Amino acid sequence: MKEKWVYVCQQCAQQYSKWMGRCQECGAWNSVVEERELRDAGKGKASLATGEGPQPIADIVAQNIPRLLSDISELDNVLGGGLVPGSVVLLGGEPGIGKSTILLQAADQYAKAHPPVLYVSGEESTGQIALRSSRLGVEAKNLLVVSETSLEQIQNHVDKVKPKILILDSVQTIYSTKLDSQPGSVGQLRECAHQIISLAKSKDIATFLVGHVTKDGAIAGPKVLEHMVDVVLYFEGSSSQNFRLLRSIKNRFGSTNEIGVFEMVGKGLRPVPNPSELFLSERPLTIPGSVIVASLEGTRPLLLEVQALASSTSLAMPRRTAIGIDPNRVALLVAILEKRGGFRLYDQDVYVNVAGGMRINEPAADLAVTAALISSYANKAVSKDSVFFGEVGLGGEVRSVPQVATRLKEAQRIGLKRAYLPKRACDEIGQVKGIQLIPIEHIQDLDDKM
Repeated sequence: MKEKWVYVCQQCAQQYSKWMGRCQECGAWNSVVEERELRDAGKGKASLATGEGPQPIADIVAQNIPRLLSDISELDNVLGGGLVPGSVVLLGGEPGIGKSTILLQAADQYAKAHPPVLYVSGEESTGQIALRSSRLGVEAKNLLVVSETSLEQIQNHVDKVKPKILILDSVQTIYSTKLDSQPGSVGQLRECAHQIISLAKSKDIATFLVGHVTKDGAIAGPKVLEHMVDVVLYFEGSSSQNFRLLRSIKNRFGSTNEIGVFEMVGKGLRPVPNPSELFLSERPLTIPGSVIVASLEGTRPLLLEVQALASSTSLAMPRRTAIGIDPNRVALLVAILEKRGGFRLYDQDVYVNVAGGMRINEPAADLAVTAALISSYANKAVSKDSVFFGEVGLGGEVRSVPQVATRLKEAQRIGLKRAYLPKRACDEIGQVKGIQLIPIEHIQDLDDKM
């Protein structure tokens, strides 16, 4: 048994032979920590090798493995249609956002349909989990709970229980006795994650790993942790809002950038199958500066409210503030409105907000932001049953965006009657029953037709 002392950066996992005050790789200060690593000539290391040699890909038969459904529609959708046996899912999010809650609710459903399920907690005692489960109404007989942080003991529990689904809350609390470093260190995270992933693949156990996040919102530990797992989910939300967003960042078995919407209620998290209606439920109907945008999150269309306020100012440098949308994009649209649209905004403070705490990352929101700014500047309310989407170029032209039919279908579903969209998209899609299509070729057309 060999002993090796190394100095490891806790931010980027870079190793050094001596202590350093600042990591030369990532630039973090006071992040290099001494760790003792035990090596045994590679013995005992888990491996995913099947023992078969290389073979032509055309000769390999792809297996059509049925997915494990949780009966929580939003979770199943984000996972790409259900949980794949043998896959490893990493779930991150702010403290108190609801990671343990959603997994305990999902474990209850999984235990009823795909028993047994093993829930391992390194942060709560079994008594504390029981208190929370009684509040959530979790009562599945095949849901087994244990409080444990030792990797070797967890492996023993898995061998004994033989679960179909394993939940570890959280991976930062698990440690291996083979290493002397503290739980949550880079060495422990890397070793424990490797062992857990190998266990899941070899025994075909679908596994959830809960991950802590840093103050920047990224999952704590080395970035290699996200590369090792099959799916990375982030749980997002605000303490001032009742709803939470489950966002897919990486998914080897489905679409990325999918989202699931949940509402926090007294008995836990409740899926919201119609989030568009939720986000528009409190929209003011007669106030200038409020418009509806048809946005896409992955393959899901969402109707969101974009609010804008243009207010005269005496400041030499007018404010340009945006929440829920890229501030640089808003500044760009303001400049286009001034240069190409003839609107006098250089002496106006401009504020743009996406209501409900949502964030829009696609250029299809350009036309809606522009319409909201024009509406606020002219102090003229937009028709309550109108929807906007389209990209605005630097010349003031309005360009087409993908999945026009999907956006229009969602607008029809909640009863909207008018759609302002790029002229090219309007020409391609033709007439749509039940909704009036208003083609916009230039932002000056938007001012005339609103």
